Amino acid sequence: MLTFTRHAAGRSDRISLELETLVIAGWAGRDEAAIQHHIHELAAIGVPPPSSVPVFYRGAASLVTQSRRVEVLGPDSSGEIEPVILSLADGLWVTVGSDHTDRKAETYGIALSKQMCAKPVGTMLWKYDEVAPHWDDLVLRAHAVIGGERVLYQEGPLAALRPPADLIAKWTGRDTLLPATLMFGGTLGAIGGIRPAARFEMELVDPVLKRAMSHAYDIVDLPVVS
Repeated sequence: MLTFTRHAAGRSDRISLELETLVIAGWAGRDEAAIQHHIHELAAIGVPPPSSVPVFYRGAASLVTQSRRVEVLGPDSSGEIEPVILSLADGLWVTVGSDHTDRKAETYGIALSKQMCAKPVGTMLWKYDEVAPHWDDLVLRAHAVIGGERVLYQEGPLAALRPPADLIAKWTGRDTLLPATLMFGGTLGAIGGIRPAARFEMELVDPVLKRAMSHAYDIVDLPVVS
């Protein structure tokens, strides 16, 4: 069960729902050079290039979590901040999330790797209609604690990524998602390269409406026993 505080038209409420569908959009950048940069980042750790751009991976809906603690098998996983679109009965909503991924499994198959880790998302929602007119101005920012040091890991405007309407149309052939569907909307390049961390902190900033949402989680590496 996921629980969110929704903000729209100056009012707020709380909702809970059981998610039914998880979709993860990969290689969702608008800039071909940025897409190639991310492909090269992954190639550097042994991940093969995608079959198409963008590509849509399915994941178990039960992977989506709002926990502040994520347990992973071994030391080879890392987070990546993404805008997240959630479809409810009254329309589309926006939050922030991390497509936390097992990078070792990713070298065997990206679809497989998407099933290996929990997918943390925030607890706040903004009405998509309120941010759609200035979507490109929204900013993603992620910090990671690596080797005991908190560093800026990812940062950039959503102008670097395909807009939700484009991703939704490419995946569904329609202009919306079925209710209880959650879509991860692509990520930005990692500053300094993809690497594991002990903690991942993410923020989505709306400079036009002067607000922000954030979520953070600690990563606990479980031992790999043969």
